[in-house]
Order: sequence, then C-alpha cells, then structure tokens
Amino acid sequence: MPSRRATLALLAAAVASPALGQGDRPNPMREELREALERDRNGIVLGNPQGNITLTEFFDYNCPFCKKIVPGMQRLIGSDPQLRVVFREWPIFGEGSDFAARASLASLDQGKYWQLHTSLMGMRDRAAEPSVMRVVRRLGLDEAKLREDMYSDRVEDHIARSFMLAEHMSLLGTPTLIAGDEALFGDQSFQDLTALVARARRTLGVAAG
Repeated sequence: MPSRRATLALLAAAVASPALGQGDRPNPMREELREALERDRNGIVLGNPQGNITLTEFFDYNCPFCKKIVPGMQRLIGSDPQLRVVFREWPIFGEGSDFAARASLASLDQGKYWQLHTSLMGMRDRAAEPSVMRVVRRLGLDEAKLREDMYSDRVEDHIARSFMLAEHMSLLGTPTLIAGDEALFGDQSFQDLTALVARARRTLGVAAG
C-alpha cells in the first residue's frame, strides 16, 4: 500500500462543506463531523487530552504499515506536548483483526490498553485469538473479565462508529491519519506525521505547541 496524501476534498463531499465563514480554508471539515471524529466518548485518547490539536489514526492490528509507523507515532507523542491523539480501532482485515480490536478495547477497563496495543503491534504472528490471548496472559490481564468486556456496549459502539466514520469519509484503508482538514493514507515517516500536524495547526489557526 503506497504512501498517499489526500486532502479531505478527496474523501468525498461528506467531509466537505461550503466555505461560508471559513476564510481561505478549502473544503473544511464540518464541525459535526470533526466532533464525531475527535470527541467521541468511546474514543481512545493518548498524548495530552487537553492538547491544542488532534491527530486521529484509523488502524488494524494486521496492517503491516500500521505496525511500521508505531515508532514514529510514539516519537511524535513524546515530542509534542500539545498533541492530542485519538486511536480508532478499525478491524478491516477479518476475524482475527476483530478479535484483536475487541481485546485491546476491553483492556482499557484493566488499565493496560497502551501495553496491549504496543504488544499486538509488535507481534510477528498474525493477530488472531490464539496469538492475542498469549499476549494477554503475558501482560497479566484478567482473561475472564477481558472476554466478557470484549462484547460490552462500549466496545461494540467504538467499532461500529469506526466503520461508520470510515464509510462516511470514504477512507481508503489503514493506516489513515487525519488532522485539521487533511488525511494521510499508508506508510508515513516521523517527518510526514510532524508535517501533517503542523499543517493542521496552520489550517485551524492554532499556535505550535
């Protein structure tokens, strides 16, 4: 999957709205869509929850480029104290991806989301029930509680909303990273991610961190 840059103009008319009152911003994201994308009550928020710019990532644990950009994302979060990151689990690579996403989301209730997320992203094996549960046991999570929480309303809602938002914006696949009025699709370097956040701040008139 090659690296691709796309403005939200290319993500269909659903993401664009008339520029009335929007100054020079072409194809700005509607505020209700931005609210759904960045402020969903079941979103996974990392970095600074009160940060002045939000970067949203749609990903799948069986996506090779999602795995590849993890170090860049970690570096970005560590280097930008005003960055707010929203993770959207979007399991598009089949049953194993769905199981991994549910397990990861359920681990929030045990305070181990980041540990499980990074461990699953670091696996060489394909994410599937056996491989995911090996990681769960290694991290010392309560397996019975995790399996119960995997089908909670919160988890169901997060996954359903990810698919709904992705369909609404005609996203091309994973990873997709959205900030301001722009999306990047595919493999991204740390420099690509940093530039995306900087452009978003300029677009939205937000001061650098």
